[in-house]
Amino acid sequence: MEFDLAALLPFIAVGFAAQAVDGALGMAFGVISNTLLVGVLGVPPAHASQRVHVVECFTTATSGLSHLLHGNVDKALFFKLLVPGMVGGAAGAYVLTSLDAEVVKPFVLVYLSAIGLMLLWRGLKYPPQAKPAKVVAPLGLLGGFLDAAGGGGWGPVVTSNLLIQGADPRRVVGTVNAVEFFLTLTISATFIYHLGFADLAGATLGLLIGGLAAAPLGAWAAKHIPAKPMLVMVGVVLTATSAFGVWKAWG
Repeated sequence: MEFDLAALLPFIAVGFAAQAVDGALGMAFGVISNTLLVGVLGVPPAHASQRVHVVECFTTATSGLSHLLHGNVDKALFFKLLVPGMVGGAAGAYVLTSLDAEVVKPFVLVYLSAIGLMLLWRGLKYPPQAKPAKVVAPLGLLGGFLDAAGGGGWGPVVTSNLLIQGADPRRVVGTVNAVEFFLTLTISATFIYHLGFADLAGATLGLLIGGLAAAPLGAWAAKHIPAKPMLVMVGVVLTATSAFGVWKAWG
């Protein structure tokens, strides 16, 4: 099979940028990638979600390993999120055909926009003081469910809420990225079986190449960016992407 490298370059760039942001801040790969596939290429939402999850099987593996090597993973938090996240993901995939996610999604995005503004305010006004998060398992369950049923939500829901509780930003981002690999495998197993390797052509291949290249960079950035600007950046990214989603849904 022949590939047009010139046609792939824009998608490689988008995959690189999306994964660099996701690896450093714990969110946005799915949002950026889905926006490109659906909004620019006109790919049906269900097919776009399938392709992005296939790509994430590879990017989350690379990103999770990179975060582990950089010491960004909190083992206790990892295991508290792991099982609830996988259960939520499996449940979300199971009900996907009967749940009208397009009706629910705008309300989730409004909520995430508010969380983003809270994080932005907290980062600008108060130096963050790290403390253990108390509510973890329910976040994993909800984040996994929304990621599968609503086409995204693991990073925005879990990362943002753990940061609101005062958890260490570097460890939150690294741990959420590491758990996401297992979540993505749970959601994507049937997609990989049905799509095969041929579906990696075109946009999906470009996103995959760019995402894999950027994964180590995101882990390095998460380790070296101070906590306060990281909170501000998470707030800006979450607010902007969620507000854009609301505008597209209700505009």
